[in-house]
Amino acid sequence: MTTSTFNLLDEPWIPVRWTPAELSSAVAVRPDRIGLRELLVRSPEVAGLAIAEPPAHSALLRILYALTARVTGLDEAGPGDWGERRADVLDAGELPPQGISDYLATYRHRFFLYDPEGGRPWMQDARLAHECDPDNTAGVNKLIVTRPSGNNHSWFEHTSDAAPGLPTASEAVLNLLVWHYYGPSGRCSSREVNGAKSASAKAGPLRTALSYHPEGETLFETLLAGLVPPESTVKSAQDQCPWEWDRLPDPDAVPAAPAGPCARLTACSQHALLLVPQEPDGQLVRDAFITWAYRDGRIPRDDSFLIWQVSQQGNRYPRPADSGRALWRDLDALLLKESAGAAQPRRPRVFEYACEVSDYLRVRALGFEQEGQAKDTQFVDASTPPVVEFVERETARTALPVATLRQLGETYGRRLDRAVKRAWAQYVDDAKADAGTWAAQAGARYWPGAEAEFWHRFAQLDRTGADPGAGFDAAAARTAFLRLAMAAYDSVTDSVTRTQRGARAASDARIELYGGPRKKKQEPAGSAPRPVPAHGNDAKADHG
Repeated sequence: MTTSTFNLLDEPWIPVRWTPAELSSAVAVRPDRIGLRELLVRSPEVAGLAIAEPPAHSALLRILYALTARVTGLDEAGPGDWGERRADVLDAGELPPQGISDYLATYRHRFFLYDPEGGRPWMQDARLAHECDPDNTAGVNKLIVTRPSGNNHSWFEHTSDAAPGLPTASEAVLNLLVWHYYGPSGRCSSREVNGAKSASAKAGPLRTALSYHPEGETLFETLLAGLVPPESTVKSAQDQCPWEWDRLPDPDAVPAAPAGPCARLTACSQHALLLVPQEPDGQLVRDAFITWAYRDGRIPRDDSFLIWQVSQQGNRYPRPADSGRALWRDLDALLLKESAGAAQPRRPRVFEYACEVSDYLRVRALGFEQEGQAKDTQFVDASTPPVVEFVERETARTALPVATLRQLGETYGRRLDRAVKRAWAQYVDDAKADAGTWAAQAGARYWPGAEAEFWHRFAQLDRTGADPGAGFDAAAARTAFLRLAMAAYDSVTDSVTRTQRGARAASDARIELYGGPRKKKQEPAGSAPRPVPAHGNDAKADHG
């Protein structure tokens, strides 16, 4: 097999999990990896993607959403009602075979991983072979985001730039997608276009963000639930994915804004890449070019799978990935049209329509805790039980039980943090003392228990609609979270309570668990001072 025949539609490169029904079948063929064509055809038999790296999982889902929209004809608002057309596909129990066959036949030539003859390798820019220095490439260690490159410390594995282990084509493609969606800003390989060299890239569209996806029992349900109705003005001929472009964009031109959901899903990368295959069959990748895609301008950042919130300066930004924050703490921002908070969080647009596919969808959160430039901290991957049935569909109900439940958990977490910090400052007699160790220990004890308490009470909520309050007992929930906070506080401060000074500090700071000391009411301006009660001899004189 030559490199020009490695086609992603047919080559098995996507790791998958099969449904229990499929696993119990004695006749079905169930490979660990399959190609794009088989993935779409057998999506009802696939439970989900089995991709270990959350950012690669998130990126590939967006590619699959766009392909699903294309093969189902749901990439335009009409003809007829978009929701009813999606329901027809759902009722059919599979993605339309003819739609898959027709679309993939049209664009098969654009899904070659390496394309030395046609010059259009999938999601790559063949021009980099001439516009970048072939003696100063990024290398495969830079391509694989879990590997250290240059002088960076090892993360998951030890490798050397002098003798790197060559990644498989599957591994390379998944990391290619990570770069397109989560690539850093800053210094990159130099690229010369029209006689001018530049070596600075802008951050990818999902850099630092946490992505939320409705997840069904099968990949078929997941893909349909991930579709968002296009605006009535969207035309598929203009709303193009990168592999549908007639020609590659001009790197010197300001990038055009996406014309619709398919372009927003797939064509917002700020990076250009090119993989170099290991001959003769291309099953391994021996090198990679990684550089900037556009010299000037930035593609508008918009995505239907992010929680958008507002900074203190009034700027809109997506909620960042935080490996220390459990998913349940974002749940009301996912379910409510308007969630409480100064940041004015707005739920991802996809959840406005996902409930039409199934009431038993889970939420999968995928992301990468990282900074805008080079620093990557940790992957984020979390999921919930089925919760989409609680999505608020009508007018806002600010007292929705799930929001109150989440707020109570957050409240006692914050109070616990203040309490241990105050106790430590009083114990060491230094108001500016660093109480980070105690705060971390208290959080490690409180938050896992708070999460278990949240899901326990969430499972008890009334789903019949008979009770307007969903059977939620706010007082009992408040008591439960307070007990968890008290237990964490006692555990952390116990080591110092054997001294009088430590016992006093722990006792005084405990009031923070109950909201802190009550503030004295201020007298209105201009009011006369209250009379001071007489004491001692003055009092006796008054009564003598």
